[in-house]
Amino acid sequence: MIQPRIVLLSAAGLASAFLLVACGSSTDGASSGTSSVGAAPVATAASESVTSTPAVSGDSGSGHMATTTMLMVKTVKGMGSVVTDDKGMTLYRYDMDQANPSRSTCSGECAKTWMPVMAQDSVQTMGVEKSLLGSVGRDGMKQLTLGGWPLYRYMGDTAAGQMNGQAKAKMWYAVTPSGKKSTMTG
Repeated sequence: MIQPRIVLLSAAGLASAFLLVACGSSTDGASSGTSSVGAAPVATAASESVTSTPAVSGDSGSGHMATTTMLMVKTVKGMGSVVTDDKGMTLYRYDMDQANPSRSTCSGECAKTWMPVMAQDSVQTMGVEKSLLGSVGRDGMKQLTLGGWPLYRYMGDTAAGQMNGQAKAKMWYAVTPSGKKSTMTG
């Protein structure tokens, strides 16, 4: 009778530990205001690794976030060259964000569909000009920017190489290696 109880308690303890770790990495916040923050460079060349400067805390209104350690150029059939993250997922920019912003304008429900692309430390690049890479503060982390535009992943892209978010609402576009929006439609 004692052995099954020990096994159950051990399993419950492990499950609790995993949940705490997962919840500890959550970025959900309570505030929904906006604040201005400065851009901090985070880019490195593929052959060098430079730690980024800390970003000032901003507020996203929360939502989901995607973290990456690399930005690379991929050619998507019928779409040309676009920037992807380390998992090969297409990255997008939002026309409501202005070039060289002090903050992202996608927060709350928007950030649940269009996940901000975050970097914890340094980011490597392959085919992306590192001088175009930067960041804006968001919930005490750094949201990556390319050519001054905050980067996002689309929740509707479920596999590497997909571009289901292209031209959504005529405001969301895959980002090109120069930071411009892709105007191609597949």
